[in-house]
Amino acid sequence: MIEKNILEITAELSRAKNIVIVPHKGPDGDAMGSTLALWHFLKEKEHNVKVIAPNDYPHFLKWLPGNEEVLIYENNKQIADELIDEAEIIFTLDFNTLSRSGLMEEPLEKSEAVFIMIDHHQEPATYADYTYSDAEMSSTCQMVYHFIEKLRAVKKITPEIATCLYTGIMTDTGSFRFTSTTSETHRVVADLIEKGADNSTIHNKVFDTNSENGLQLLGTALQNLRVIQQYRTAYITLSQEELDRHNFKKGDTEGFVNYGLSLAGIIFATIFIENKAENIIKISFRSKGDFSVNDFARKHFNGGGHINAAGGKSDCSLNDTVVQFNRILPEYKNDLSL
Repeated sequence: MIEKNILEITAELSRAKNIVIVPHKGPDGDAMGSTLALWHFLKEKEHNVKVIAPNDYPHFLKWLPGNEEVLIYENNKQIADELIDEAEIIFTLDFNTLSRSGLMEEPLEKSEAVFIMIDHHQEPATYADYTYSDAEMSSTCQMVYHFIEKLRAVKKITPEIATCLYTGIMTDTGSFRFTSTTSETHRVVADLIEKGADNSTIHNKVFDTNSENGLQLLGTALQNLRVIQQYRTAYITLSQEELDRHNFKKGDTEGFVNYGLSLAGIIFATIFIENKAENIIKISFRSKGDFSVNDFARKHFNGGGHINAAGGKSDCSLNDTVVQFNRILPEYKNDLSL
């Protein structure tokens, strides 16, 4: 898409426009890094641009340059709806179906703006006028870098843009250890460091700001870890009571699912987190090798994502969800067994 339509997009961006940038609900480092990087880039081009996040995001991302300009939709619905209605261009970043925008889905569907999607998840929907989709890319932040590159504006990348993009690439690649990290990813990261991204500081701000409660919650999660050697699978459960006991804050469980995957011989890891406010069980899936958690999540738990990283949900109780999960595993005996 992007090569074919880049001249049209360049024309759209050649004059000042009202622009809204939207990440997915429950935005992570890649979502906020990509949206804020694009916000800085478009502000420099003198557009009237606003980032509207469907809901709040973890504290360890609140230091990102431009964070103070982010509008949280669920807290500012009337103002946000007006901005969406007035928008001439809407960028949707790090998601590819409008249902991932939560409460923003309806106003986005009603908008007559030009939609530009930049995303690296599988099976994109067709709502956007321009779709830049690449499921093999490490992150949406890397795609935003290449988008700027295709606009022939890499020299316009400021230290603020570089910082945001580096953060998203770092977090979505598991600090550059996932298989989606390619030589091209490292070339992009090297350029971002040269343009002002302080890699050591960024890592510390994202990963070294744990609270005492957060670490104790990790201890509880590890105590709840269960291993099913027969299917090379590990899973963790966290109940609402356990979350409340440790004064859970958004982002506290980030990365917990990877502890199961770090066990020798395990290729499939899952975490089930009870959310009584939404009356659902939130699920994260991770895998190694060819086992597609994207397919698993889509088929069984109303989710999706990437081959080795996906999310899902269940409307059943925590216990019933885990029972269902265990009942499903034998269907994948050939894929999971030694």
